[in-house]
Amino acid sequence: MFQKFEVLSSPDQAADRIARLRAGFDAAGIDAVAVPRSDEYLGEYVPDCAERLAWLTGYTGSAGLTLVLRQKAHIFVDGRYAAQVRTQTDPVVFEYQDLIATPLASFLEASGLTGLRLGIDPWTWSTSEVERLEAALKTLGGRLVSLDRNPVDAIWDDQPQPPLGTVSIQPLEFAGVPAREKLEMIARTLAEAGADAVILADPSSVAWSFNIRGQDLPSTPHPLSRAIIPASGRPVLFIDKRKAGVEAEAYLTQLSDLEPPSGFDDALVALGRNARTVLVDPAVAPHAIEMLIRKSGGSVTHAPDPARLPRARKNEAEIAGSARVHRQDGAAMVRFLAWLDDQPAGSLDEIGAVKSLEGFRRSTGQAMQMPLKALSFDSISGAGPNAAIMHYRVNTRTNRRVGAGEMLLIDSGGQYVAGTTDITRTIAVGDVPHEQKRFFTLVLKGMIAISLLRFPEGTRGIDIDAFARSALWKAGADFGHGTGHGVGSYLSVHEGPQTISRRGTQALLPGMILSNEPGYYRDGAFGIRIENLVTVHEPRDIDGGDKPMLGFETLTLCPIDKRLILADLLDTVERQWLDAYHDRVRAELSPLLADDPARDWLEAATAAL
Repeated sequence: MFQKFEVLSSPDQAADRIARLRAGFDAAGIDAVAVPRSDEYLGEYVPDCAERLAWLTGYTGSAGLTLVLRQKAHIFVDGRYAAQVRTQTDPVVFEYQDLIATPLASFLEASGLTGLRLGIDPWTWSTSEVERLEAALKTLGGRLVSLDRNPVDAIWDDQPQPPLGTVSIQPLEFAGVPAREKLEMIARTLAEAGADAVILADPSSVAWSFNIRGQDLPSTPHPLSRAIIPASGRPVLFIDKRKAGVEAEAYLTQLSDLEPPSGFDDALVALGRNARTVLVDPAVAPHAIEMLIRKSGGSVTHAPDPARLPRARKNEAEIAGSARVHRQDGAAMVRFLAWLDDQPAGSLDEIGAVKSLEGFRRSTGQAMQMPLKALSFDSISGAGPNAAIMHYRVNTRTNRRVGAGEMLLIDSGGQYVAGTTDITRTIAVGDVPHEQKRFFTLVLKGMIAISLLRFPEGTRGIDIDAFARSALWKAGADFGHGTGHGVGSYLSVHEGPQTISRRGTQALLPGMILSNEPGYYRDGAFGIRIENLVTVHEPRDIDGGDKPMLGFETLTLCPIDKRLILADLLDTVERQWLDAYHDRVRAELSPLLADDPARDWLEAATAAL
């Protein structure tokens, strides 16, 4: 099994660990310390050795931070984890804050903590974040203190060692563009920006640029690495050679010089001493990088990571690979859903559903010669009230049986060499109450609205997010997460800069892959989410229109549970979309299930509404 279900943290030890953290304040010359979820690569998913926030507090969500003062401690999470954090942390130790409504900088400004000296590890905070913290502390007459060593590492006696996952070469048939061409493109971007070099601080950008993948993290197949790419000359890739076999090392040495990660600091200092102008993305690069360059005399130009937008705009090979794995993943989902319908109500629990789905993904991948390499994230399997926890992660303590008259929400995905999948289906177990069906249908209306949308060039995610919410808003309801996130190509399942959300300021461009996943969550009762992945297509003419329009093409192929749909709430266009989608699902997946009993289930599940 890729996914584990043991309880990995406990709130019981937080009080002692927070006390030990505070014991170092005087020696460090600080009054407080801020510990984020991110690691030295600012990743959403981090290796075991960088699970500092979880070790310190007990909270295991993928976003958040704690502010530890001399007398109080606060923990900040967004709406996805508002319920989870209260079950995983000690309320005597921590006060709970909303990371979105009151980010740390705003909290500090309103705190009245005059003269506060706030300690941070500058490797775990981006320059943009540091600038906001410095501005907030200035209003208090305080200051930010960059610590020489991470304060959690100083008290974490049995901290795991950094990972040494194997590096592989991404085949050109799936990468689409040779690495040398990508590196030359980045070098041209630097010349145009008047910079001598760029720091690729995001491991996904490194992986994409060099056409490599890795196994350092459970769900994100990039090797933890960084690179310096000059406007002219050979790039330098900072990666532990123990991760690369003979083939990968020979491949990489044709493209760049290889240096150990321990040499990265010295390389930054050397750049500065040579009075180089270095391009750094302040949103994705640790602030320590800029500190080292500037301290040694270099200058820094702030600009977006030059690999980030090209990485987000998938080429033809990447889109074709994604379509391939979505067909395969769809076949696995159909086999799972058919099996699920055969289980008597009350006989299946949340962990059992996750294990079975992973098994179907594995066996389907083997049969179709595209093996499952990893899950793209830990599957979210929530029954009844557990589904109301947006990013619920089932474990042996919380595991719940799926009873009759309940819904099971399962959000899951796979990593395959040809692409990354992410799908959510909410499934009826027995006869579900009318009210839950009503909200399921309202969520479905929002998903269909995004699926059908046509929009002009320059449209951003923030401009269309409301379309997914309109039906819920009319019913006096909403959901507390974005409608869609970017998705990588055998890389991170959460990829920027594209989003469909209230903060989505990046224009949607052809080739981008995003999720389309509205939802609804009623605390203590039930949760609903329906998610397909979509890709932005090139502008197309509309009959009688004045200009071509962009739109979405759906990648995900899997039935939507018609037992939960109140057909009278759908208009004619929405019904037509659903029937056409199900016709396509049946046509594309039936040949993959020729000798499987799930094919009959698929025929019934995709019949016209």
